[in-house]
Amino acid sequence: MVHSDAMAADQSADQSVDTDFERPPEDSYRLLVDSVVDYAIFMLDATGRVVSWNPGAERIKGYSAEEVLGRHFSVFYPADDLAARKPWHELEVAAEVGRFEDEGWRLRKDGTRFWANVIITALFEKSGSLRGFAKVTRDMTERRRAEEALKSSEERFRLLVQGVLDYAIFMLDPAGRVVSWNAGAERIKGYSAEDMLGEHFSVFYPPEDLVARKPWRELEVAVDVGRFEDEGWRLRKDGSRFWANVVITALFDESGRLRGFAKVTRDMTDRRRVELTLSEQRRLVGHLVEAQELERRRIAWDVHDDSIQSMVAVGMRLQLLANRLPDEDAATVRRLDEAVRASIGRLRNLVFRLRPPELDRHSLVQALDHYLTDVTGPLGITYRLRHSLDHEPPVESAITIFRICQEALTNVRKHAQASELEVSLSSVDGGTLVEITDDGVGVGTPSGGRAFEHFGMIEMRERAETAGGWWSLEGGARGGTAVRFWVPTPNGGGP
Repeated sequence: MVHSDAMAADQSADQSVDTDFERPPEDSYRLLVDSVVDYAIFMLDATGRVVSWNPGAERIKGYSAEEVLGRHFSVFYPADDLAARKPWHELEVAAEVGRFEDEGWRLRKDGTRFWANVIITALFEKSGSLRGFAKVTRDMTERRRAEEALKSSEERFRLLVQGVLDYAIFMLDPAGRVVSWNAGAERIKGYSAEDMLGEHFSVFYPPEDLVARKPWRELEVAVDVGRFEDEGWRLRKDGSRFWANVVITALFDESGRLRGFAKVTRDMTDRRRVELTLSEQRRLVGHLVEAQELERRRIAWDVHDDSIQSMVAVGMRLQLLANRLPDEDAATVRRLDEAVRASIGRLRNLVFRLRPPELDRHSLVQALDHYLTDVTGPLGITYRLRHSLDHEPPVESAITIFRICQEALTNVRKHAQASELEVSLSSVDGGTLVEITDDGVGVGTPSGGRAFEHFGMIEMRERAETAGGWWSLEGGARGGTAVRFWVPTPNGGGP
């Protein structure tokens, strides 16, 4: 009995809720429509004349309610649509299938166009007769402008990529299959787009790379770290090899899902060939310079140990002989002794230029100071030698530095017409930086006697570059010429 009473009470409560529910007043729908300003919401009668107009319609189309009520909605369509009777066609479709949706150009009151999304819904009486139409219009001009800008940007980018001939630029799907192919890829690899689209990019790799599963490993690395870069052999369609620089970039969407890979390949065969040629040339130059230095050292030692020592002995005997002879004969012998001593001096200078003994005693600065004195003294040139070396360069580097300085100072002596000269050495970036400046006539042309490509200039550059360094020649800050070069210390880093 209690249970039945409870059920009756629940039913009574349910009936009470249904009875108490209040439907919104009829004008609440009008309030809702009138509050919308981002959409033009209005009604047409069965013939297409405007019978209602909300604030959104006034804002978007520019007409007030008083201006547009009773007018046919075709007033919003441009001339080409009117000629095609598009407004009447839209109403026919809506009446036939219940609704019509479209995007296209529409006109504002001032005649300007805007891109509109339009939905027309047919309204029928309970009897089935057509009452009119509800029309909702939204201004999509900014969205369309953004879409067109994006499309234009994508088209420009596509044309840019397609027009690049020096790089193969193409995309791979996540599995490594080719999904795009530019003209540069066709030129470099020999495959047309029809040949490659849908094919796995491993077709470009030689057999030894396939055995090592290199293509798949490259994609794995690109996914893990974002990109992969490599240089190595790749295959063209005809089977020939080329040396390629390859960059693979993993492409992820906003959710972090892998969408594929961008792959850029450049044919570096010619550059590699040039690099190998230069490397071989420098290796040969290095051997030549080494052989030259060994020969100079041998000649210097032979001259010092044989010729100079023999002439010193001859001089000593001449001095002894002069002391035993009468004065008239002694004078002649002493003149011979002076000639021998002068020859010994010239031979010692020759030995120094062939192989300064200071270099073997690990004193590059002393060797340069000695040579500067020898070069500048007879010409009356004043010089300054500055150095801030962290350590003495090894013999091989010291010889290279001395020979370049020797050639540069010879050039100053022969051509610069300088009165002042400054040489500085400093430890920089794991090597030795040398600067030689003068106040002479400066860098000239071949007709001026100081051609940049003079053989001595070429030799200086070759020596520096063969040692792994660099060399430059330019005008000095105070006029004249500035020669700068850097030679690395083996195992000591680089610039």
